[in-house]
Amino acid sequence: MHRREFLKSIFATTTLVSMADYSLFNPSYLWANQENMFTSSLPIPPLLEKDSNGLLQLAADYGESEFHEGVITKTMGYNGSFLGPTIRVKEGDMVGLNVHNKLQQVTTVHWHGLHVPAEWDGGPHQIIQPGDIWSPKFPIKQQAATLWYHPHAMGLTGEHVYQGLAGLFLIEDEISTTLPIPKQYGVDDIPLIIQDRRFFEDGSFAYVRSMHDVMHGVLGNYLLVNGVLQPTQFVSKGITRFRILNGSNSSIYRLRLSDPKGMSVIASDGGFLERPVAVTELIISAGERAEILVDFSHLAVGDKVHLLVDQYSGGSYEAIEFVVTNTTSEFNKIPEFLRDQQQLLAENATNTRFFSMETMSGRGRGMMGGGRLTINGKKMDMNRIDEKIILGSTEIWEIVNTSASMMKLPHSMHLHDVQFNILERNGKEPAPIEMGRKDTVLLWPDDRVKIIARFEDYTGIYMYHCHLLEHEDDGMMGQFEVVAKKPVQL
Repeated sequence: MHRREFLKSIFATTTLVSMADYSLFNPSYLWANQENMFTSSLPIPPLLEKDSNGLLQLAADYGESEFHEGVITKTMGYNGSFLGPTIRVKEGDMVGLNVHNKLQQVTTVHWHGLHVPAEWDGGPHQIIQPGDIWSPKFPIKQQAATLWYHPHAMGLTGEHVYQGLAGLFLIEDEISTTLPIPKQYGVDDIPLIIQDRRFFEDGSFAYVRSMHDVMHGVLGNYLLVNGVLQPTQFVSKGITRFRILNGSNSSIYRLRLSDPKGMSVIASDGGFLERPVAVTELIISAGERAEILVDFSHLAVGDKVHLLVDQYSGGSYEAIEFVVTNTTSEFNKIPEFLRDQQQLLAENATNTRFFSMETMSGRGRGMMGGGRLTINGKKMDMNRIDEKIILGSTEIWEIVNTSASMMKLPHSMHLHDVQFNILERNGKEPAPIEMGRKDTVLLWPDDRVKIIARFEDYTGIYMYHCHLLEHEDDGMMGQFEVVAKKPVQL
């Protein structure tokens, strides 16, 4: 099946209800609350401020949230009941944190997209025991970008993210602070954390990992934006900037606006593109980020625009409502140029590696009965280093989504520590919105993608894995170790 036909088939005829298997998570008294659309304001995660010692304090704890009116859901959050504060830093800063685990389970905090020493990466090796405090300290050595943080303990990542442990990590630099684009956080520079959830009748999250959920991901039939169902955000006439995170466990979203004028993509995972790219829709997989500019200047006061979200293998939602006010934005023109991006070149690569993201159906059980998720035929083993990489080297990784005929599933590849460039997608130059710095790349069934990355500054053990979290927790993950170059023997 050609990629265009595949995309058409998976996003066609979507409904508000997820797969038929999920009907038990659709109690009628909760579903009825979906009729109260756009009655809440969009909450803006607060910026995390340093304490008197210059440290950022972050605590993972239990909480309670009211997603449906009058119904309490047990949740987790950082410094609150659900999600966490936004951490904002500048290139060149030295960042110090105290992360307190107030949960009754082990956890970690992974700085997704950050270039950090291995000991502070927050992967499965940096476990925080219940009651303990982890105190990472690292420099910011990368350009402006919208990143995020979330747990990464072995086998618990999906559950902890689903319960609410996630937050944004923003880097600014000289370019981001001087570009003629909106930059007032929470005013005209708006974070949008998009996640889907499903609920039991008592209001609790229905995070149940059946074999179907492991293979296809835990897909919800309610869509949250910044932890709220169908919020409203007032916008000025002019340009507003939105920083979008697909913070779901495994869902792939197609984003559109009800206004046919569309949007301009200005940044991907690792920072600004060279130039804005005008699009009418944007496909974003779990863990990916994008920054967009939306121009509301042609609309009248009181006009409403909806962000429409189609969920792969799931529903179609009016996720958030933007209402135009009588205020005027200082920005009314999309800039033609953003920043120089020096692409890594294939001819400078010193090594090429091959990765097969494999989906195989269980023997004798068929597609619905079970399957096997591996990378190069192997499940994750904490005691095994899968790849060793010389510090300072530039490498090409060729990644293919290899699936059995009855298990055509999407995957993604996320690399810790580095940002990469996409060289090719199925033998062709990547689309303009994929020409920027990336740390997560989506692979549809049978896709073949070549990426290139430079491994510098730090040695140690990092992860690479599918960022569909149920796949990751099932072992679709490996480890690479960056090692110092061996001295020449005289």
